[in-house]
Amino acid sequence: MTTISGETIAELFTDAVARVQQGEPVSPRAMPTREVLDVRLLIEQPRARLLPAQPARVLNPAFAVAECVWILSGTNAPWIYDYNAQLRQYAEDDGILRGAYGPRMRLWDGHVDQLAQVRATLLDDPETRRAVIQLYDPARDAGGHRDVPCTLGYRFHLRQGRLHMVTTMRSNDLWTGFPYDAFSATVLQELMAGWVGADLGEYHHHVDSLHLYEQDLKAAAAVCVGPPSPIMPSLATPWDGFDALLVEVLMGRSVGHPGWDAMAGVLASYRQWKSGERTRALDRAHQIAGPLGQALQAWYEVLQQRAAEVTR
Repeated sequence: MTTISGETIAELFTDAVARVQQGEPVSPRAMPTREVLDVRLLIEQPRARLLPAQPARVLNPAFAVAECVWILSGTNAPWIYDYNAQLRQYAEDDGILRGAYGPRMRLWDGHVDQLAQVRATLLDDPETRRAVIQLYDPARDAGGHRDVPCTLGYRFHLRQGRLHMVTTMRSNDLWTGFPYDAFSATVLQELMAGWVGADLGEYHHHVDSLHLYEQDLKAAAAVCVGPPSPIMPSLATPWDGFDALLVEVLMGRSVGHPGWDAMAGVLASYRQWKSGERTRALDRAHQIAGPLGQALQAWYEVLQQRAAEVTR
């Protein structure tokens, strides 16, 4: 097993890119990649979840927030394409992503809320080994639909007052997928820690195949050691009323919680940008305090540069 650790996601990402660049060449589905098998990624401070790897890798924080809300709310609704249109290529003819994590987590087999179950299990038996959220479903996923989940599941361990989390993945694209996967998973970890009255522990991310696609190797070579990821504001919030809070955040409305208000502001600003209200979107981005506001401003700079290149 290869273990790569860092206090923040930025340190971890830099080291992981260097390791995977030297990985073995493989071409599943005729797509050339560099791969390292059996990798354990460890983030010591899960709230330092937002990757600042500019200019080589600039994240779309609106998609990071949207995907997080999409998963936690238990939906597979197509509004997610407003934040990442590339996901459409994995949808079936009806536009639905069959591998969406949300329904599997919040409505497994049509009725099991695994999020609620894990919370109840940890409250009933704090040292349990049964706090598991399962995402991969062989009954559905062995059939060959386009969107087979990369994430197999999540596990939680409450030890000495700290809640640790393990994500297990069969496959993870380090460049495109991992920064967003880690963002959503560590938000889930932070929320669960709050719901069971625990401090935040370490985040463990186990990957069977950690890889870089050949098309991303040149960009990955430009990643260098930079500043550590900033610690994001707390997102801890009560379990009662959580689903209603997610609805308000998705609508871009203030909920009176600094961390979630920043998330709501990002979604509202990005919708303005997509609708052509660029000045209002930029103004809204500058009003968002903390790392998310800064990341959104950086993303808008990237979009403006891309638009300028198209018109040349």
